[in-house]
Amino acid sequence: MALFPLRGVLVEYGANILGPIPNIVIFQFNPENMTRTITIPPPPASASARPRVETHAAAAPPSERFEISAHFSAADDLGAGGAVSAIPRLFGVGPQIAALEKMVYPQSTPGGLIGAAIDAIGAALSGPGSTPPTQPVPRVPLPRILFIWGPSRVLPVTITSMSISEQKYDLLLNPVQAEVKIGMQVSSQAPTDDAIGEGAYKYTQMIKDTQATLNLAKVIEFAVDIIPF
Repeated sequence: MALFPLRGVLVEYGANILGPIPNIVIFQFNPENMTRTITIPPPPASASARPRVETHAAAAPPSERFEISAHFSAADDLGAGGAVSAIPRLFGVGPQIAALEKMVYPQSTPGGLIGAAIDAIGAALSGPGSTPPTQPVPRVPLPRILFIWGPSRVLPVTITSMSISEQKYDLLLNPVQAEVKIGMQVSSQAPTDDAIGEGAYKYTQMIKDTQATLNLAKVIEFAVDIIPF
């Protein structure tokens, strides 16, 4: 049986539940390369006053970033015919781009219009010269994203940058080809109510620990020649 290559996926999920999935983007073409940057935080500012043996202590665990370039094209679906080609004929690759953009903006709250109505009523009831009451602006959380790159990498991330290059257009000026450069920050310390993100991070770390152990088993074969004592 022929094996088909897996595709990278970005999944937006809610708190503690994976379904119903509000947003998901499958890479039409897997990126040919990916840049990973691991940043080691500097030691605490007061480390100079401590004994020398403690200067290697870190203020926080290392942080990890991913940078990828995802490519999208409407050509494959347009040639499929039938219902599969209906969406790209109307919008090109616009739906994929819109789904990615949705992963950047904070999740909307349903109380916007209600809050505005309450403010308007409060302003009408307040006396002349008094400051009308206003509703406090809540802190809107960013979308929670899982970056899935094969079975060994399932990571909670926050999208920190996105550069969209629309390259070709159809007669309705819909983009039919696009390249999206995405920067992601791994959320190593997930919020307490994010069971999915915490579980995904621990799972990926367990895979890394297993791979490091396998590497050690391989190195032992050459230890006699490498270590002179």
